[in-house]
Amino acid sequence: MQTACILSIGTELTLGQTVDTNGAWLAAELAALGVRTVLHMTVADELEPLGQALRTVAERAEVVVATGGLGPTDDDLTRAAMARVLGAELVSDPDSLDQIRAFFAARGRLMPAQNAVQALIPEGARALPNTCGTAPGLAAVVGRTAVYCLPGVPFEMRAMFRREVAPAIQRAAAGAVILSSTLRTTGLPESEVGARLQDLMVRGRNPEVGTTAALGIIGVRINATGRTIAEAEALRDAVEAEVRVRLGDAVFGRNEETLADAVGELLRVRRATVSVAESCTGGLIGALLTDVPGSSAYFRGGVIAYANHVKVDVLGVPEGLLAAEGAVSATVAEALARGAARVLQSDYAVSVTGVAGPGGGSVEKPVGLVYTGLHTPEATVAERHQFGSDAPRDAIRQRAAWVALDRLRRALRPGLGQPAATGG
Repeated sequence: MQTACILSIGTELTLGQTVDTNGAWLAAELAALGVRTVLHMTVADELEPLGQALRTVAERAEVVVATGGLGPTDDDLTRAAMARVLGAELVSDPDSLDQIRAFFAARGRLMPAQNAVQALIPEGARALPNTCGTAPGLAAVVGRTAVYCLPGVPFEMRAMFRREVAPAIQRAAAGAVILSSTLRTTGLPESEVGARLQDLMVRGRNPEVGTTAALGIIGVRINATGRTIAEAEALRDAVEAEVRVRLGDAVFGRNEETLADAVGELLRVRRATVSVAESCTGGLIGALLTDVPGSSAYFRGGVIAYANHVKVDVLGVPEGLLAAEGAVSATVAEALARGAARVLQSDYAVSVTGVAGPGGGSVEKPVGLVYTGLHTPEATVAERHQFGSDAPRDAIRQRAAWVALDRLRRALRPGLGQPAATGG
């Protein structure tokens, strides 16, 4: 199986001013071609470090895909760095120059003189046409390694990779295919997921199984390698089925499917509606639900009941209850859910009230304490959660929203068990 390195070029990346989305996309595309990425590297727009980075990645793998640094300005140094690595002079490529001129002419403009630099390529390298921008790519061989330099603009990079690079890589990949999927789970800690899947996660096994964790959402990643797509699919699907059996109700989605997607599908099947009443999450649950296309079929609306008088005047929470129990309590969470269902005329409702911090906590009600309420046609119940007094505000809010959605998911599926306790 071929290996690859991905080199992301740009000072804006090394300083954290821009998030590198190209690297993740390329790694997935390479895997689908049967090429395993073994290294991601990010380097600034500086000639000497860039040249050294190109030499390093060329020594580590059989394929290198670099993105960025092909623009027309003085800080776009990928062409010059490649020339240094190859020990070659930069020469103008007539076809690239014609293409750049045609790009501007199609828009009724003359090509600025500075853009001519984009037609320069190291002698002996090959220009890769750019059908949707002005920056041609470069293809060269460094030692035993095929190096492809692509634009940093994502849509330009993707088009060039699929048209120029993927076919060349596929011809050299000896027919190997890597297919990946991720099963998304909640309600079980990562340690429990790992224990249930321990034998599937043995290193060197095909398919390869691993886990990732993000605020209570555990992803189970499956990478299957086969000689053909059909073989890789069969291996992946068999392990997926086994993981679902072992993790049961904790699995709520596959790949990009979210808790809100799962909840929405169950509401559609039941032809039921839902509303929300949110205090500490400030509308986050409603936002997650309405991220799903077609959610107007089942989502009635929400009330952000941050102030106590909104809880009382809009949702009908008794003032005496607030005085006796406080806003952060099980009984108020229940009252909020009942009020939302009544006011917004929904079959189901979820509520959240808690201390998101960083201030406002006490010994009795510390930061990270959250109550979620759930109203169903049968009952209204609340649950207590402690997400950790040292957790950041945004993490507490996100976890609270996901827990509330998972409670609703379980209520909508007959026989679906309750999740494990959610501690800090």
